[in-house]
Amino acid sequence: MPLRAGVPLLQLVAERRIALDAPVRRYLPELIPEAYEEVTVRQLLDHTSGLPAPAGIPGPADGPGWWLKSLSPEQVVRAAFAKAEDGWTAPRPGAVQQYNGVNTFVVGLLVEKVTGHTFTEELDRRLIRPLGLRDTSLPAASDTSIAAPHARPSVGGDEVTEQSPWAWAEGGMISTAADLDRFLTALFRGRLLPPAEQRLVFTVPDAPNGQDNKNCVNGTACYSIGGLMRVTLDNGVTVWGKTGSQPGWTTGMFATRDLKRRVVYSLNPTGAASERPYVMAVLKAAFADGSA
Repeated sequence: MPLRAGVPLLQLVAERRIALDAPVRRYLPELIPEAYEEVTVRQLLDHTSGLPAPAGIPGPADGPGWWLKSLSPEQVVRAAFAKAEDGWTAPRPGAVQQYNGVNTFVVGLLVEKVTGHTFTEELDRRLIRPLGLRDTSLPAASDTSIAAPHARPSVGGDEVTEQSPWAWAEGGMISTAADLDRFLTALFRGRLLPPAEQRLVFTVPDAPNGQDNKNCVNGTACYSIGGLMRVTLDNGVTVWGKTGSQPGWTTGMFATRDLKRRVVYSLNPTGAASERPYVMAVLKAAFADGSA
């Protein structure tokens, strides 16, 4: 899940190795075009960067075995910028919140550039080993294996159980419900970040909601600087968490701020319709009798 990409970056902010309000291009001049020189690290995290959306990602149009197609993080980011050059006008940085996976790819590359280590190594050192997440990993893009037991999802009649984890920092991690719950609990209890950065975990920018920001409702932003998604249910209960999807899979973890009620789920949609109604049904059932 992309949430776990933001935590290592905020740890680097706490270590004063990255400045939250510095231009991203200061750290990645060879990757970020000059046209986006005003985009800050903070805006990557809260999805107000205005960077272009992903382009050229694997899909059924790529033909048989499309789910095994692999891309590097740099290829994903460069493809987005390349497509944007064709008459696309970027919104002003900070003007609107639009969830965008390119932001998370850049976050992962930023962590690598500043630390000199792979993103996988930093995840292992900062999250996986300290929290004892024994069933969590970020495999190489060429590694399609997945440990049993697991579901066997299909998309358009094709079984896509084993697929390339090309999504990397944005969605290439493999985990279990127990590990996700352990991570979420540690994050909410402040075990991963100092107080100043911990406050950012629950800080949502004061920005309007982008027209394609489908998971945010009521015209307001819902993603925090720390990567959490804020959802207020019909019964008035507010929960915080994150969703994540790959072809045939959609997962999520949500909790009330006090952790008294938590849910981790994994669904296997067909890809033929929006996943949001199913996700909201899970949340409404899990938090039906909770209190905000």
